[in-house]
Amino acid sequence: MLAAVKRARSCLRYLRSMSYKGHQQTNVVILPKHLADDFEAFCHRNSAPLPLLYRSQSGENSCPPLAKHADIRTDISQYRVYQDGVPVENVSSLQNYSVSVRSTSQQPDGHQVKWSDMVCFYLGCSFGFEDTLKKAGVVVRNVEQGRNASMYKTAVPCIRTGAFSSPLGVSMYPIPPDMLEAAVQASHLNPQAHGAPVHIGDAAFLGIQDLSRPDYGDRVELQPADIPVFWACGMTAVEAIMSSKPTLAFSHTPDCMFLTDVHETSPIPLPIDNKASEPISLHPELTPLCFLISQNPLLYSLASKRAVSTIKKLDAIIGEDPGQRGIKALFVQDELLRSCLALSHASSVAITTGFPTHYMHSPPDETDGPPGAFAMATMLQSLGKQVTMVTDRRAFEMNQALIDKAVKSGVLKTTIPLVTFEESSPNSALEFLCHHGDPTKPRYDHLVAIERSGRASDGNYYNMRGINIKHLVDPIDDLFLAAEKIPGITTTGIGDGGNELGMGKVKEKVKNLMPKGDLIACDVPADYAITAGVSNWGGYAVACGLYLLYTCPTHQRYLNKGLGVDHITPNDLQDWTANLPSVKKEESILSTLVDFGIRSGKTGHLAMEVDGLTFHPSHSDIITRLLEVTLGSAK
Repeated sequence: MLAAVKRARSCLRYLRSMSYKGHQQTNVVILPKHLADDFEAFCHRNSAPLPLLYRSQSGENSCPPLAKHADIRTDISQYRVYQDGVPVENVSSLQNYSVSVRSTSQQPDGHQVKWSDMVCFYLGCSFGFEDTLKKAGVVVRNVEQGRNASMYKTAVPCIRTGAFSSPLGVSMYPIPPDMLEAAVQASHLNPQAHGAPVHIGDAAFLGIQDLSRPDYGDRVELQPADIPVFWACGMTAVEAIMSSKPTLAFSHTPDCMFLTDVHETSPIPLPIDNKASEPISLHPELTPLCFLISQNPLLYSLASKRAVSTIKKLDAIIGEDPGQRGIKALFVQDELLRSCLALSHASSVAITTGFPTHYMHSPPDETDGPPGAFAMATMLQSLGKQVTMVTDRRAFEMNQALIDKAVKSGVLKTTIPLVTFEESSPNSALEFLCHHGDPTKPRYDHLVAIERSGRASDGNYYNMRGINIKHLVDPIDDLFLAAEKIPGITTTGIGDGGNELGMGKVKEKVKNLMPKGDLIACDVPADYAITAGVSNWGGYAVACGLYLLYTCPTHQRYLNKGLGVDHITPNDLQDWTANLPSVKKEESILSTLVDFGIRSGKTGHLAMEVDGLTFHPSHSDIITRLLEVTLGSAK
């Protein structure tokens, strides 16, 4: 009777390669026991591609938590055999390998591997969520087309552990845009089958050059509107086997999984003494939400409901308008959030500021802009980004002195390269933004302008009083215009009146709703236009928003492609917290600006004032509230 049950089980497992109904499946890796601890640690460090469900004892044929009466030597319809990390054959049974097998490397000690020396690892499989996607109303193109999913090796390295290293493997599912969030949230609830996607958008971000040529599985056709969505894939384990070169190893073949007794809607029952990969918390507040952050190249990002909600609270705080400038009319929903998401994916950021509104004074600049720029810069530095500041030639020495003073006083984490942009040829902007003027090799991923005078439709630059200050402004706007045509560079503009660089995105509102709007409205757009009661507040909010994203498990998992369980260390958290804006630091930089003769924008006062509002209580109160919201959510 038992033999008949096993034969039936084996038949079921074979039929799984054609279709399965209602049961979870697993990937299987079988290794010599001297490598077992390393591989288990490798799984824990790379839990998205390798969610470990069960590790057997040496020589154990069964796996009680997953299937009764199982025999791993016969219950998969096809196995792959590796010797010295090289796949040598596919077989329908491992019973012939339960006797001694000599390595093909002819080791000097004549080492032999016996089945009793082998350890089996059962790993979650992406096939486990295909039915989940269908139940969530998401089309599964490979099932529609009668094919296996497309699987690829990426250029993203897994975290090396002991003898094991490999590139991350991914499976790709084409998803219509209106089904993305449903697909993300449905798969998020199944961490034992790889959880939420690790990338959504252009495959080149993963180092995949041609989606039509998968490394494993079948080619799946995308429909015209489909978005390629990538989940971590258990085929990562195959690459790990080949890189570690064990004397003898086995795995399932790509379309022949181990079929468990566990229903697809049930969690795998894990024994107490078996350490499973730590899944991301499934608390409702950590449910992922999906946002488009770039069209060229196509890129979506994920963040938790909690992080998104908190960043919206920051947006509400900075949108207050004590100066009664009517800035609320320019507000665009989620611009702060999307800008922060885009910045979190960037590696090199250029920031520009400077509004010479006081054209009759020397220096002509105002106190709004530099504090917000420094607040963003120091947080970006803390997160490991390269930061450059771009300034006017006339203000170079002053801004260099400001940077030096900010570093000494602790306002900036470290010094920032300061550069100028000069328009000497039609290609000047392209050559500035890209190595050797090659648009495929941008120097920066993101440009940020905060309280930077922006070019109007007539080519001039105006302060809020309608005075032309073009003679004091270098054409840094050209960098934003050039960036529109360079794939991979995203832009953000932060302003409080509509005449700032980047506010061209809302110029029609500026023209219709702001004083002198027809004249002063900036004509140069940014991808994201963040409006604030005072521009500095927008810079503070970006710094806080980045902190919230980097302390969000949902976003961190996505940023890290599901690799690394303990990537946030106490030192990281301490450093990020220390580099948030604070009342003390912002008071310090404002005092420095006043010492340099820089005046309040609205009144021209040489005082502890920005846009006519005194630092205490107006600005200090905003900073305090931003910090309370940020740190309260992070806890």
